[in-house]
Amino acid sequence: MLPYYEDYEPGTGRRAPRAAFTSDAGRLSLNGHWLFRLSEAVAEAPLDFLHDDTPRGDGWSELPVPSHWVLHGHGIPRYTNTAYPFPVDPPHAPTRNPTGDHRLEFELPGTWRRDASVLRFEGVDSCFRAWLNGRELGTSKGSRLPAEFDAGPALRPGRNVLAVRVHRWSSGSYLEDQDMWWLPGIFRDVTLLERPAGCVDDLFVHAGYDHTTGRGTLRVDTGAAAALLSVPELGITDRPAGETAVIDRVEPWSAETPRLYEGRLSTPHEHIALRVGFRTVAVREGRLTVNGRPLLLRGVNRHEHDPDHGRVLDPETMRRDVLLMKRHNINAVRTSHYPPHPAFLDLCDELGLWVVDECDIETHGFIHADWRGNPADDPRWEPMMLDRMRRMVERDKNHPSVVIWSLGNESHHGRNFGALAEWTRERDPSRPLHYERDRTYRHSDFYSLMYAPVAEVERIGRHEEDAPQETADDPALEARRRALPFLLCEYAHAMGNGPGSLAAYQRAFEQSPRCAGGFVWEWIDHGFRRRTADGRAYFAYGGGFGDRPHGGNFCIDGLVFPDRTPSPGLLELKKAIEPVAVTAELGRGLLRVANRYDLRDLSHLRFTWSLEDEGVCVADGELKVPCVAAGEEAVIPAPRPLLPEAPRGELWLTVRAELAADEPWAGAGHEVAWAQFPVPHPQSAAAARGPVVAPRPSDDGITLGEGEFDARTGLLRSLGPLRLDGPALDVWRAPTDNDRGMGPASAAKDWRRAGLDRMDHRTVSVRQGPDRLEVETRVAPAGHERALRTRYVWTAAGPGLRLVVHVVPEGPWDGLTLPRIGVLLALPAAYEDVRWFGKGPGEAYPDSQEAARVGLFTATVAGLQTPYVVPQENGHRAAVRWAELTDPATGGGLRVEGAPHFGLTARRWTSQDLEAARHPTDLVPRDRVFVHLDLAHQGLGSASCGPGPLPEHRLEPAETTFELRFRTLAPPAARR
Repeated sequence: MLPYYEDYEPGTGRRAPRAAFTSDAGRLSLNGHWLFRLSEAVAEAPLDFLHDDTPRGDGWSELPVPSHWVLHGHGIPRYTNTAYPFPVDPPHAPTRNPTGDHRLEFELPGTWRRDASVLRFEGVDSCFRAWLNGRELGTSKGSRLPAEFDAGPALRPGRNVLAVRVHRWSSGSYLEDQDMWWLPGIFRDVTLLERPAGCVDDLFVHAGYDHTTGRGTLRVDTGAAAALLSVPELGITDRPAGETAVIDRVEPWSAETPRLYEGRLSTPHEHIALRVGFRTVAVREGRLTVNGRPLLLRGVNRHEHDPDHGRVLDPETMRRDVLLMKRHNINAVRTSHYPPHPAFLDLCDELGLWVVDECDIETHGFIHADWRGNPADDPRWEPMMLDRMRRMVERDKNHPSVVIWSLGNESHHGRNFGALAEWTRERDPSRPLHYERDRTYRHSDFYSLMYAPVAEVERIGRHEEDAPQETADDPALEARRRALPFLLCEYAHAMGNGPGSLAAYQRAFEQSPRCAGGFVWEWIDHGFRRRTADGRAYFAYGGGFGDRPHGGNFCIDGLVFPDRTPSPGLLELKKAIEPVAVTAELGRGLLRVANRYDLRDLSHLRFTWSLEDEGVCVADGELKVPCVAAGEEAVIPAPRPLLPEAPRGELWLTVRAELAADEPWAGAGHEVAWAQFPVPHPQSAAAARGPVVAPRPSDDGITLGEGEFDARTGLLRSLGPLRLDGPALDVWRAPTDNDRGMGPASAAKDWRRAGLDRMDHRTVSVRQGPDRLEVETRVAPAGHERALRTRYVWTAAGPGLRLVVHVVPEGPWDGLTLPRIGVLLALPAAYEDVRWFGKGPGEAYPDSQEAARVGLFTATVAGLQTPYVVPQENGHRAAVRWAELTDPATGGGLRVEGAPHFGLTARRWTSQDLEAARHPTDLVPRDRVFVHLDLAHQGLGSASCGPGPLPEHRLEPAETTFELRFRTLAPPAARR
């Protein structure tokens, strides 16, 4: 007979699953400091802590509950992506199975009604057994789901002893291979609940909305004959709960306008607070709809993670997540890959997010056994899988935010998913089901994929995709699949610098009624805060604790860093999915405002405009925009400000949509959307070129204007008083996670095989002409014949120098791309202040620059860096017209101008330094500022798990020419 932690049973002694709710009956939190002892194996863990005597002997210490013991010095956390961190030997756990014994003494209040008391655990990883005052209550598996036990018979007045044994590994672990840290412990709340006689044990709120009439229907099923329902706002007072109330006019709930009605369910001895949201979810004519309107989910996948506490999240952290999502235009969350803390769903109800609630099931590790032994198709595992689905649905069924049930994730296919789907459809027919990995989709109401390329999403939108192998020979099944709405449940893998192509994906979603949207992978980097020996903080990932096997930094793939600082990827997503689109026909004096909300009009927004001349505001005002209904658009007159008589430079009109008043998730003035348009104006005549300046020999080089060149290499050594190195052609960048890719899909591997990381510069010739200095070089990798023939043509241009770079690929380049193409120079470290006119304020790359707007920006060199958890290419500012790097002590510096634009990166370390570092704390600033002035970069893509850059964002070698101008900036005192 198998022990309870290895058998196929989901648990013993537990109460039936039910809804999460709070009432005015007694509620005693048992969170706090418990006694704890860790044993390395079950056989080494004596049952000597169940009774009144305080445990004695070695091994006991205090541990906070909720917590994960491995984050408090007892063992180590372990991260794997797909591989189980133990032998695949279902249903067995390893003999060396760390076992944590927890013990709490607590006082029962004197007025407590003991008889029907319930002990509730919100989450314990991965299997536990509980005793109260030495009496066994039962066992449970299913880490991210609640377990309740009847505690009344074991409770006693005054002092009580609760003992809990937790096993790190169990048969349940085979269902929990969810691309995350394996973190054992009692990690969610433990609560003792008073259940008075005649109380409501469970309740199911049915609140429907008829969009054709505005009518709402409300029924609350309780099974308690004496339960009465009151909703004062709706005129409902003490109505029998099981009766259906029809309300002629209600305000519906949606993620855009999350209207909740406060209600109360009463029995003679208890009052339960309700929050009711009226809404109706349906799949109609191949579209996901809510309240009669099609939905487009602009979503993210969210794991629960805190850099110090793991999956122990406090209410403030959960609220911060929801607020960040709302403020970045995210309207949906998939609770990958398990139900979240119930308080998170309360926040989704309150603040407004559509939720795909996902069951605590993933068996991905069986892929390494070619799915042999997969629990999904083994009837012995059906009770455990179905138990998890029941506990999720029953717990979360009253949340209006939950609009889709997900059967689980990446568990291949099998008969047990049929059992889950059948039970769920019978229990709750009001919500559609999702499951992606069974490509017959027989148990899903969505056609769903992960990481499909943009072109494939477009084909799916046109119903032109190829039939999956699983349905190709079954016409009825294939016809059903083609009639389903399409949901891209994971896309745009946000690992490191990226993801790219977010705007392209959004355009594909918006173009097709069939597309219900998608969920970016994922919300947060799963890094743990650690410190170097000298106290500097960094974030650890797989392998950082000596854990083996491990998934490396594959857990560092979020839109926010571990401390919840938004990454550039989140800002790009906000722009790509913004719910208002403004386009312009300035020649006709018109603006077109399109409402991309699903249900809400634009009356809650205020539209403003500003006109900038070379980044300086010269006029601004407010736009009068009518109340545009969801899905509609309006054409309005464009502002007609008086243009400057002699503009200093480019004129740009910026239109902003911002909140007109405070919303629960952001204050008035919060920017929801924006658009920018160049304003045509008469161009000033180009300044006349100064007299021709010829290069001339100097003592140890060649002088041209202010420039001093090395006579042998042709490299610029100084410009006036400024000593510098370069510029010289550079094509290498420290590979991003998406450059490194996954498996054979690796641009970085291709680049290294081609030798692009070890390019050698050979000077072919240095020629002095009557008005120029020409330097011919051949830039090529060791061991290969391919090369980039590069010619630098220098001329004196007024007070500075003009450089034209001409690059011609030679030899076999077919199929290769370049990381970047531009020039690299090095300046003294003192040049740490940066000012530029171009795109900003943040970094931008070819397929990730929607969030960057044209303006005048300032930063320090340090401030230009993006501190990715794993160092990699970052900090590039795009479409720069001019940039100045200055010494803050003197004000002197260097100005670079593009003809017309260039990309700017400046940092205190080289690309090679960046590539070698595993954490930002590994980077040691050098005594130079390394400045990249780029013509172009390869796009980012999302090949760390998905497609690479789109064809138009691949940097393929080709003959090219670009131009830059350099001049020194005198200290301010010298300019007067």
